[in-house]
Amino acid sequence: MIHVFIGYDPREAVAYNVLCHSINTRASAPVSITPLALNQLGGLMTRERNPLQSTDFSFSRFLTPYLRGFEGWAVFMDCDMLVLDDIAKLWALRDDKYALMCVKHDHVPQEETKFLGAVQTKYEKKNWSSVMLMNCAKCAALTPEYVNTASGLDLHRFNWLENDGLIGEIPHGWNHLVDYDPEVPIEDVSNLHYTLGGPYFDDYADCGYAQAWLDEREKMLHADQK
Repeated sequence: MIHVFIGYDPREAVAYNVLCHSINTRASAPVSITPLALNQLGGLMTRERNPLQSTDFSFSRFLTPYLRGFEGWAVFMDCDMLVLDDIAKLWALRDDKYALMCVKHDHVPQEETKFLGAVQTKYEKKNWSSVMLMNCAKCAALTPEYVNTASGLDLHRFNWLENDGLIGEIPHGWNHLVDYDPEVPIEDVSNLHYTLGGPYFDDYADCGYAQAWLDEREKMLHADQK
């Protein structure tokens, strides 16, 4: 079973559902998808919302290993994505010598705001945590107590790991930053990340690869009719 946890924010509900569809229709192995929705996490998330927090799952993503009982592996993904490849290929990259694996972006955004007027923060390892293959037993520092009290920078820069040598790398195509990364043929991308804002927001209707997302939404809405 491939265990996938997806950040959920009700303001991007359609993005979450289209992402789930894109995963399920291309997967060659059984997939379990869990939304990290705050209303389903009970008392696990108790920290107050930070003014710099752009989504509901900015910090809840780090509860993924805890929710897996600190056993096995799990994938975490932001909801503003579109998977164009078999998620089993990503799952096959798991390497037990690492605590987590991600795309190691060198991402320094120039704009000050992004979707819905959220502040565009800048920090080391920006966007590394938006797609993570997590070796849950080696992420034991991520208790609910730690996730609720650590600084955002400590969480997103993986300061809870003993050293950066525990961070493995996955191919760039599994976290292609739309409108930041150079545009490449869509068949060369495994996962599109609409991190600035996707075509489900009017302000980003003309973003890169917008039609790919719109086409996926139409496929999700399909039902055979007599």
